[in-house]
Amino acid sequence: MIALLLFGGFALFLILGVPVAFGIALAALGAILYQGYPMALFGQRLFTSVDSFPLMAIPLFMLAGSLMGHGGITRRIINLALALVGNIRGSLAHVVTTSGVIMGGVSGSGVADVAALGSVMIPEMKKRNYDTGFSAALVASSGSLALILPPSIAIIIYGVSNQASIGDLFLAAIAPGIVIGLGFALYSYFYAVRHGYPTEGRVSGAEKWKRFKEASWALMMPVIIIGGIRMGVFTPTEGGAVVAVYAFLVGLFVYKEFTLADIPKICMEAAIATAVIAAIIAATSLFGWLLTNARLPQTIAGAILGLTENKILLLLLINVMLLVVGMFLDSGPAILLMTPILGPVAAHLGVDPVQFGLVMVINLTIGLLTPPVGTALYLASSISGVPVMRLSTAMLPFIGIMLAVLGLVTYVPGFTSWALSN
Repeated sequence: MIALLLFGGFALFLILGVPVAFGIALAALGAILYQGYPMALFGQRLFTSVDSFPLMAIPLFMLAGSLMGHGGITRRIINLALALVGNIRGSLAHVVTTSGVIMGGVSGSGVADVAALGSVMIPEMKKRNYDTGFSAALVASSGSLALILPPSIAIIIYGVSNQASIGDLFLAAIAPGIVIGLGFALYSYFYAVRHGYPTEGRVSGAEKWKRFKEASWALMMPVIIIGGIRMGVFTPTEGGAVVAVYAFLVGLFVYKEFTLADIPKICMEAAIATAVIAAIIAATSLFGWLLTNARLPQTIAGAILGLTENKILLLLLINVMLLVVGMFLDSGPAILLMTPILGPVAAHLGVDPVQFGLVMVINLTIGLLTPPVGTALYLASSISGVPVMRLSTAMLPFIGIMLAVLGLVTYVPGFTSWALSN
């Protein structure tokens, strides 16, 4: 009965258009009242779920992302990408993919990168007669790589919820993210050749060096994050603070794209984005506690394991479940809801928590690109003016590439295990 109250209530509130965090919290409140728990439990669990040192990384990385967005980093990354791939057929498409990979290693937010790339690149691609559906699908797919590449907010949430090493997760995510990006670039090249899309011409060595120097401050950010965490100089949380200070100094004194007068607005932007994530984390943690208290995760895990002893089929079933969940929930709440349920199943199968984290994150990244709740899909549709159904069709090749890499992550442990701490 408790499961019906929780999931049924949540589904009802989603249908009614209640924001996800409030829908989850209200469903949990109904379950608390039904079970006869004291009302104080509601507030206590909401507070304790966000009273976590590792979760402090989220507002710090959100602040860093906001500072970078206002500091001119996006423009410099795109200029560098254009210099690097401008002589390849369909060069603007490659600029989108290259920029998506580089920005993914800086921002941590897929939706933010889709907005930044789309607002700049889609109008430019329209001017050069690129198919708008292809352009929007490429922007949505490439921007969503920020959900996979470090410092992904989704990875931080998973690491905290499953007590996995965030440093190992960050390092393990690099290979899948880059391979997906290369897959996008390869598809874009053949698409451009088939449709006769132009190159942007070669850029001189001196100009390439100039653009590299301009973007070098931005390119140092992933190095600082990964290197500092991996070498034990700072924790992921402290790394967020380091990067936020770095972004502040670069934006203010190096690029000079904002002034001290802009800081309150930038901080407010980061605070609002953080509040949304924190509300979801608090609500889903309470939801998950009620599920665990009712032993539902153990029941579901037992039911899944009872279907078959075949590890390959079980992993396939887990992927299908996560793909379906990703179609209806954003990555944050999906991770917090599904980790307690599927984590024990993965552990029983001998899947390392880092490998399983990448499986979960890639599945949920695909969810950003699929209806009915694909945030990146709808954002790219809004920017480009391409109807969602047409855009969904154009998205299929990119989703296919991501599914192929998901298969590697799922069934080839060495693809991620190389990054594990000794």
